[in-house]
Amino acid sequence: MNKLDLLQMSLQNLRRRKARTFLTILGVVIGTASIIIMLSLSSAMEQNFKEQIARMGSLTVIDVYSGAGGEMPGHARPGELKLNDETIAEFSSLPGVKAVMGLQYSFMRVVAGKMVGDIQVIGVEPEKLADFDYEIETGRLLLPSDKDTLVFGKNLAYDFRNPRLSNEYMTGYMGHDNNSKPPVELINNKLLLTADMQYGERRPSLPDPNNKTPRPHEVRGVGILKESGDEKDYQALINIAVLRKIKAEDSKAIDRENRTKRNELDKQYDNIKIKVASMEEVRDIQKHIQTLGYQASSLSDMLESMKKTSRTMQAILGGIGAISLLVAAIGIANTMVMSIYERTREIGIIKVLGADMADIRRMFLLEAALIGLGGGILGIIFSYGVSWILNNIAGKYMANMAESTQISIIEPQLALGALIFATLIGLVSGYAPAHRAMKLSALEAIRSE
Repeated sequence: MNKLDLLQMSLQNLRRRKARTFLTILGVVIGTASIIIMLSLSSAMEQNFKEQIARMGSLTVIDVYSGAGGEMPGHARPGELKLNDETIAEFSSLPGVKAVMGLQYSFMRVVAGKMVGDIQVIGVEPEKLADFDYEIETGRLLLPSDKDTLVFGKNLAYDFRNPRLSNEYMTGYMGHDNNSKPPVELINNKLLLTADMQYGERRPSLPDPNNKTPRPHEVRGVGILKESGDEKDYQALINIAVLRKIKAEDSKAIDRENRTKRNELDKQYDNIKIKVASMEEVRDIQKHIQTLGYQASSLSDMLESMKKTSRTMQAILGGIGAISLLVAAIGIANTMVMSIYERTREIGIIKVLGADMADIRRMFLLEAALIGLGGGILGIIFSYGVSWILNNIAGKYMANMAESTQISIIEPQLALGALIFATLIGLVSGYAPAHRAMKLSALEAIRSE
């Protein structure tokens, strides 16, 4: 028999037993759909993890601090490590490093008329902001020539309050939403920046007679950053050279005894950010920096942890789906065995007519493969339908009717793999019955009723 004859006979045999064929294929459909849907849930989970972490910051940025909490052989103690210009030069020379920026932190008060806000001011190098994904929403970013300008995080305007009111905190961030108007306008407005955290208070505490009160510095806001969903939304950026100058002036008024030590510290960085060219190089560069004795961290650490969780869930969910397909495989084997019993006389006649033994085996294997293939195709179609319902109905409900959340993601390779797997399951399940049909005695088969 040629291949076309085998295919025609296999299809004819399946059509003759429509109910049994339908029920067997239905089992494969359920098994295939179970695997696809279960694995699509874990794929969506991993994708959502990546998106959540990406909203927290760039996955190619490494944060470096001055100590790892232990001694490294052949290196200085962590307490003696310094983050300075020499450190930046060392990191910049590493292969795969795209940009390096030193940051300095200071907690200060910004005054806008009667409103005050206690915020974290970050000294940065303006020319490197674009390399570290700082994006502006209103106004502009800092320029290297700026002397008295600030760029504010998206939500900082809501952190201002009027200290002269009894319900001062109600004028600030308490209870605000995305549509509420902030209590102050920070762009193109005359502002004061001071280290005096009592400035503007209704009842300021008594000043220290041994120290002078640091004077306020006139500044202006030039931009608002795009919302990032992380700490950037609650920070203000300033040229690091300007911040160091302000801190040097303030150190003359406060903590006179440790002025020299403070000036030395002001020349160092509190944090160094490293921009890596690609995600694949982040882990290697991070490990190298840690061997030097520095503390280095990145969002890749969190992503790796989430990936492990996702893989565990994938194995569990895939196992549940595989059980359904195993049940379908038993159903295919049962169908093929029953088909042999019902077609014993037919098999005997085919053998007597001179059909090749291998053709009989191929016919039964083809029938089993067609059941697996058909069930796989229908299972994929059904899976895409369930995925659409999960994403567009359940996902939108879970997102409080805002925008759809991806609950299920069926990747093309997942659908193709499931189809191949379902077909192979059919072949494997039909092998033993097909082999049995081939070995059946022609004489006994013809005598069989």
